[in-house]
Amino acid sequence: MLNYYTKRNNDLLNTPFIMPKNRHKLAIVYFIQLEAIAIEMETLTFEQLPQGGFAGLIERRFVINQALFGRSNTIAFAGLGNFVYLADANFLPHGETKMHSHKEVDVISMMVSGDIIHQGSLGHGELLTSGSVQVQRAGAEGFRHNEINPNAHQNHMIQLWILPEQPGQAAAYQHYQPKQGEYINVYGGHEAQQTNFNNTISVSVSNTVVQQSINIAGEAMVYLSMGTAEINGEVIQARTLVHDKQGLTFTALAEGQAIFIYKSDQKNEALS
Repeated sequence: MLNYYTKRNNDLLNTPFIMPKNRHKLAIVYFIQLEAIAIEMETLTFEQLPQGGFAGLIERRFVINQALFGRSNTIAFAGLGNFVYLADANFLPHGETKMHSHKEVDVISMMVSGDIIHQGSLGHGELLTSGSVQVQRAGAEGFRHNEINPNAHQNHMIQLWILPEQPGQAAAYQHYQPKQGEYINVYGGHEAQQTNFNNTISVSVSNTVVQQSINIAGEAMVYLSMGTAEINGEVIQARTLVHDKQGLTFTALAEGQAIFIYKSDQKNEALS
């Protein structure tokens, strides 16, 4: 979709336009030239994607980097920098992924609703609840894990994969529980900082409240996993991925959850 913006040209036209004369006055009007600039904002919705899945879950994949995973006819986005994969999944009642392994990838799991019991070589026994964020760095040694829905109803989880900045790092685990209305960086940043796993791609999440505003300058993506929001002037519904090369202006119109992906050196701020 296209958003159209206008800007005022700095130069007024040198030649005035003279209105038809009358006996009493002469009106002179200077035109201000307006240039229409088309800025493309891409969106991808849940309904546009085919349903897939494996073991005890169903999912739709919004980001698949074909250079990494092989070419296909998918309409999924390619990602941004080291960000190469995003899936929106529902675990079936008592469903599980079964034990499987990852190596040289950072895996970020975000609970939208419901619970997950995490088993494996990192963070064994951790319970993820609604709003929880789990970050696992596989590194060179890798990790094995199983994700289990303990409940008799479906849950809802988003998972991102990001390639590490340098191969050969040690496996590691982090867990976050953002408060409602809190905008928190859960991944990425320069190597000197010790808060998050470093990367040139950053991920921030907010369990949004109504009228919460967030701005990101420069190319960025946001996945609205729950709720409704106005993004760059467009009303966006839940389970929609938005990509804009110029930046994002986000305002929550309902309580929900939003996941922001951007370059670590870009300016981003929560305004309210």
